[in-house]
Amino acid sequence: MIQTFGFPLVVQVCLIFGMAGLFWPERLKPIFEVLLFPWFPTDRTVRIHSIGALAMSALLFLMWLARTWHV
Repeated sequence: MIQTFGFPLVVQVCLIFGMAGLFWPERLKPIFEVLLFPWFPTDRTVRIHSIGALAMSALLFLMWLARTWHV
């Protein structure tokens, strides 16, 4: 069961964090203060990371789609 829902769940989590970073970067700054410890998070860095999370979500979705299409 976890194999069936695990991969789509990772895709959704990446999509959620990517969209949240684009719409509400000020709410995600405390998370990035912990993750990017030596650097101070700015709106620009949060948006760049959220665009990366959206790209990763799209790539993971395409990989998941290719796996289901191949089987």
